[in-house]
This record gives sequence, structure tokens and C-alpha cells, in this order.
Amino acid sequence: MTEDDQTEENQTVKQMASVKAAWDKAPEGPKKATALKHYEAAERAHEADRDEEAYHALTRASRALM
Repeated sequence: MTEDDQTEENQTVKQMASVKAAWDKAPEGPKKATALKHYEAAERAHEADRDEEAYHALTRASRALM
């Protein structure tokens, strides 16, 4: 794994933690349900080493909570 890959992965992990914290605080409802679907997609992408895809899914999850 190159240094750039490690940096990208670290950023993804930090963003995942941030989105998860926001999701935990969000009130129940359709926005939270939608955000969870995107967050779960981000987890799957991250586990498959597709961090760019994970980043986009996390962005969608964040927007769903707004």
C-alpha cells in the first residue's frame, strides 16, 4: 500500500466516523433511513478497497441527514 493509499484510507475512516456520529444523533425518520443505506454502501465499498466509491456514498449519507 502506497503512502497516498494510506492517506486516502485514513481520510475515509475519519469521514466514516464523522458520518456515523451524525447519524447516531439524527432523529428517527426517512432521512436517517436513507443515510443508513448510503453509509452501509460506504462500508461495503471501503471493505472492498474502493475508497473513492466509499467517499461518494458517505457524501450522499451526509446530505441525506440535512
